[in-house]
Formats: sequence, structure tokens, C-alpha cells
Amino acid sequence: MNIGIIDYGVGNIGSIERALEELDVTGTLLTDPSEITGVERLILPGVGSYTECMMRLHGGGWVAALNKNVANGNMPLLGVCVGMQLLSGSGVEGAADENGTPGLGFVPGTVRKLPAADHNLRLPHVGWNEVTHRDPGASLFADIPDGSDFYFVHSYAFETESDEHIAAVAVYGTEFVAAVQNGNVWGTQFHPEKSSRAGFAVLKNFASL
Repeated sequence: MNIGIIDYGVGNIGSIERALEELDVTGTLLTDPSEITGVERLILPGVGSYTECMMRLHGGGWVAALNKNVANGNMPLLGVCVGMQLLSGSGVEGAADENGTPGLGFVPGTVRKLPAADHNLRLPHVGWNEVTHRDPGASLFADIPDGSDFYFVHSYAFETESDEHIAAVAVYGTEFVAAVQNGNVWGTQFHPEKSSRAGFAVLKNFASL
């Protein structure tokens, strides 16, 4: 199994690569969209602003390549943290107006700021949090106990258009989407590569899909 890690200038590339190594899974850093043809699955990391990340994906030619290989070619894709948010139709972080910045559109929905202030909570939401599976049979969480802790660092959350795309949820003042799925596309708001045994199990499950 060879999983391509998209290196577009942002994200915890090294930690994801090391996590895959510990699982005896080959992780290949991809610095050009043409290299996608040499892998079987993709991980899209992301750190920072939604809008900046989308600009980098467009600038590097990744958007067209992802549409070709993932949306039309059914290659499995896992988005991590902001990488999950980029799977949405749009995101307001860093956007020029209230309509938001267009995303990849693989999972219908919008990314908006967590309403933490309404609950006297700080942003970003940083630390370990219990994750509840919406679909106990979801392949990404196979054999992982419901309520397991995962590590989060984020200020924005994915609001899906349909509940059927919510794979898991967590609570920070209010419930938010912790994982999404739409066909061959998955996303985790938490960092599986920083989430100890449960996070590594998520990566192992993705490698086995």
C-alpha cells in the first residue's frame, strides 16, 4: 500500500509520514500533481487559513488533479484538520466576503467559526476530546471504541448540508462535526497522527479501505 501525502506547503507532513512508517505503510510525499498516478490513496493535510490553503491548492494545480483522480477516478482521499475543511463547498475563514471561499466541493457543506464565545470557551479548541461515531459501522472507525479521545486544534468547524455525511461528532460547548464521509472521501477534524493509539487505528483503517 502506497499512500500519497499531498505537500502543497502547509500541514503536518512529517508527523503524518512518521505515523504511516510506524504502521508499516508506505507514505510518499507528493510535491507535484503528476505524482498522484504513482499512489493508491491520498492524504490531504492542512494548517492555517482555509482561504490560503485553497489558494495554494489552486496555485499548485492540485484542484484539477484531485477532481480527476478523486471525484472522477474514485481514489480514496482522507482530509486532516483544515484538509477536512477543504473538502467542503466553501469556508469563511480568510474569505473576501460573506459568501466564503469556494472549496473542493467533495462533501457538501460550509466551514464556519465555532461558537465557542457563546459558551465562554476559548478559541482555538486545543486538546483531547471524546469522539462519538454517528455510524458505528463506518470503516474509518472500525474496531475503535466509541468515545475514544482524539487530539484537536481548530477554531472552525464543518457544517454539512446532510447528516448522512457526518461520520462522527464531538462537543466543545456545542456539538460539531469531527469526521465526514462521502463515498471514497473521508475527513477528520482531529489529527489522527497526534492521537495516539486511536488515531493510528484511523490511519490503519484508511490504508485498508
